[in-house]
Amino acid sequence: MTSSIKHIFLAWTSDIRFWIIVFFLMRMYGITLPPAEVGHAWRQVTVNMVARNFYETSPDIFLPRVDFAGEKTGITGMEFPLLNYLIYLVSLLAGFDHWYGRLINLAVTSIGLYFFYLLLRKFLEEKTAFYATLILLSSIWFNYARKIMPDTFSMALVLAGLWAGVHYLEKGRWPWLLMSGILLSLGVLSKLPSLCMVPVLAFPLLDRSYPTQRKWRLLAVGALAAVPVAVWYFYWVPCLVREYGFWHFYMGNSFRQGWHEIFGHLPDTAKNFYFSALYSFTGFAVFLAGIALAFLKKEKRITLPFLLLTAVFIIFIIKAGYNFPHHNYYIIPYVPVMAMAAGYLVSRIRIRWVRLGLMFILMAEGIINQQHDFRIKPENRYLLDLEAKADQVSQRDDLIVINGGISPVDIYFTHRRGWTCQNEDLLSGTALEDAIARGCRYLFLNKNRITGSITELPYRIVFDDKDLRVYDLRVQER
Repeated sequence: MTSSIKHIFLAWTSDIRFWIIVFFLMRMYGITLPPAEVGHAWRQVTVNMVARNFYETSPDIFLPRVDFAGEKTGITGMEFPLLNYLIYLVSLLAGFDHWYGRLINLAVTSIGLYFFYLLLRKFLEEKTAFYATLILLSSIWFNYARKIMPDTFSMALVLAGLWAGVHYLEKGRWPWLLMSGILLSLGVLSKLPSLCMVPVLAFPLLDRSYPTQRKWRLLAVGALAAVPVAVWYFYWVPCLVREYGFWHFYMGNSFRQGWHEIFGHLPDTAKNFYFSALYSFTGFAVFLAGIALAFLKKEKRITLPFLLLTAVFIIFIIKAGYNFPHHNYYIIPYVPVMAMAAGYLVSRIRIRWVRLGLMFILMAEGIINQQHDFRIKPENRYLLDLEAKADQVSQRDDLIVINGGISPVDIYFTHRRGWTCQNEDLLSGTALEDAIARGCRYLFLNKNRITGSITELPYRIVFDDKDLRVYDLRVQER
């Protein structure tokens, strides 16, 4: 390698933008796949069905609707559907497709990672910011940045808003103040737990080096940014549920109930920290060592944000209750804190080959532990044919019931509205009779969801293959 080539190589690899682009390209693999991969297909199709309904039914962003509300409109309270609406806007140009949300999320999250780096660089050494961003790139964010979910999307908006706020304090230019308020509001609206990162603004606001007038302005804009969040979640969401009669969005438990649920699932709660956050046992060890070193060295710019954000996140964990240990993406808002501490430790290692070797192990472990989720499960491929099969026997506006369990995946891929039920409720309970009474016209029996023999039903079979049997509930034969 000549000296000039070596110089260019070192210049590229020492620029965090190079690595953000590399990771962006890595995650383009399978970007056009529908949401039927190993993890959280159910959560992704919920986002997609709201976007599809904006495209096909009504583009009113204040009236998001799902497909599994039976005979109801499907309009219900949920997170502010910003990601869903962006999918809708892209669909106006190209027609609806399953994968647009992947690319939108990946693009926004990648930009947010750069703002994470810029934000850390304002308060910590550049090399700490560099290694922390690399660690965040290979964390759980590696996987969820390409899922059709608002978790990293919303965090990216919040990180950009935080940087803009601090930049305003430094430069005093109004566009940065406006940008901060808009991005913080949209980020928290898109996913309420992203609020856990916002308290970090307390430190620059308490910094005497910034003009007092600017700090008051930032506080005022922050208060204004909180208004739409409060109105949406505490007024509009309950209003939609009352008006349209369908509850969907989870707003957490009481602290007493949440504490009991967390205490009863401590191993799974701990797993979100020691494995799911960085998908690397090595990374978790480096995080712990980094925090220990920061306290030992009295690095207040590490320890104080860690203590504050950890305290805030503990409140969120208790409020989330049972859902936190059972959904690994709930850890996403806290991972930047862990990446910061881990990046601090790596930056303190003076022997270059040790530092680079540790980073390689940490990042490779994180990526390898997530690579399985970049493809569709072979046993799920039949889902991609459900809509074509449904079109053979029914109209798009026909109400159906399907044995998809509590997950909306099956009903989403049929491109129909109606009910999704458990096998036992559908075949032995009153769910089927109730659905018929409410206007249900077809039963879609997903054979892949049934173990053992299939119960015969007294309705005409209008479609039958190895994966799906469809009954016309208007015609009884036995």
